[in-house]
Amino acid sequence: MRNLKVISALMDYPEAELLGGRQDLIEELQNDPFLPAEQKAALISFVEQLCSKDLLDAQEEYVALFDRGRSHSLLLFEHVHGESRDRGQAMVDLMAIYEKQGFMIDQRELPDYIPLFLEFLSLRPEQEVRQWLADVCHILALLETRLHKRESHYAVLFEALLSLTGVAVEREELKEKVANEVRDDTPEALDQVWEEEMVRFTEGSAQNGADQCGDNLLNQRRRELDSVDVAKPLHIQPAVQSSQPGTTGS
Repeated sequence: MRNLKVISALMDYPEAELLGGRQDLIEELQNDPFLPAEQKAALISFVEQLCSKDLLDAQEEYVALFDRGRSHSLLLFEHVHGESRDRGQAMVDLMAIYEKQGFMIDQRELPDYIPLFLEFLSLRPEQEVRQWLADVCHILALLETRLHKRESHYAVLFEALLSLTGVAVEREELKEKVANEVRDDTPEALDQVWEEEMVRFTEGSAQNGADQCGDNLLNQRRRELDSVDVAKPLHIQPAVQSSQPGTTGS
């Protein structure tokens, strides 16, 4: 499903190459056979808006939205396991699935980084893709709702992904939950996280040196607030193969 490749690129940190590829991105979306018409229109509007921005402005907006605080984190398991050791095992399991399917990743990214996850899915059969997306739909819906609260146009990317799952989302309940959340990207919140992490690092280095080194490596991209409560745990398992031989992702 090539639409996932497009959404992955749009969700990743914006570079000059992306902003210069406006027409190619639009054509890919126009020719997509899977997305509903309204989702195509919303994504094309997103492309037009993003690609018309100054590169530095686009990058600054992206960092402010996704790299400060945990609530908009693009790391799947951070919304399930927080900083617990279960997160490390979940990433090891996901990495094993990637490797089994011949999908090798850059060492700079963690395996649960959503744009990377979508790139992997773009190479898989349609039935398998929909199963994986349905498995993480509660996280996608949570991120969509939080992005709408911030009035961010990035919310349309998650709307498109949810439309591919076919899963009904209880949006009113999510809106109520998110409306009562305290922002975790303020200077005060980030200062508190820094202080907590310094204490945790000091205690951990004395008690769990070897284990903490492993945890720190896996958690190098984020060290912020306590884990986010979501409706259900995420269990990544190898997806069931399509029953039709020869089916491939488009």
